[in-house]
Amino acid sequence: MVTTESIQTAYIDYVLTEGAQPKSVYIFAKQNEMSEEEFYRFYGSFNALEQHIWGDLATKALLEVGTQEIWPQYTAREKALSFFYAFFELLKSSRSFAVYSLSKQPKGLGSPVVLDQLKTVFDGFAGEILNQGLESGELSDRKYFAKRYKDALWVQFGFVLNFWIQDNSAGFEKTDEAIEKGLNVTFDLFERSPIDNLIDYGKFLYQNGGIKEKMGF
Repeated sequence: MVTTESIQTAYIDYVLTEGAQPKSVYIFAKQNEMSEEEFYRFYGSFNALEQHIWGDLATKALLEVGTQEIWPQYTAREKALSFFYAFFELLKSSRSFAVYSLSKQPKGLGSPVVLDQLKTVFDGFAGEILNQGLESGELSDRKYFAKRYKDALWVQFGFVLNFWIQDNSAGFEKTDEAIEKGLNVTFDLFERSPIDNLIDYGKFLYQNGGIKEKMGF
């Protein structure tokens, strides 16, 4: 029986063995005893298939952490850390594919197209935990900047992914350090700081008669 899992497994085996995508869906389907119609029932192209593999990894990581009993009690920071750790732990079993998939992407400023599906999943998750943090007061609701928090998290994810690709430490322990240090710094910037208090105080004085009047000048 043809399933998304069987197609993904066959595709990963092919590209890691041959070092390139199959020349055609017809050849790939024939080699794996399925029809073209069965392949296209699940995926529109090999590129779409790769995007779904990345997206499914993110979805699996979210399902794994989301089923923990303590999950609802986690702060936004703790949820982000849990997801990052779970995702990269899961990615270890697909490292060869991840290296292959990313290595053939054009170098540029934007995110690799192959990560489009993953980014959709990531954006949904990031938006949810950031809204939680803003509503609880864990994160500072700064005008203009708060809506960019999600972008900052995605940049951090991309940094860790590139770090992991280059990581040669045993058990990728340095990647775990990069996750911890990077996310903690990022969330420190998201949280309320003395600067926020100073800005709020300035607004208060301005709205209530001005700074000079309040200081007796």
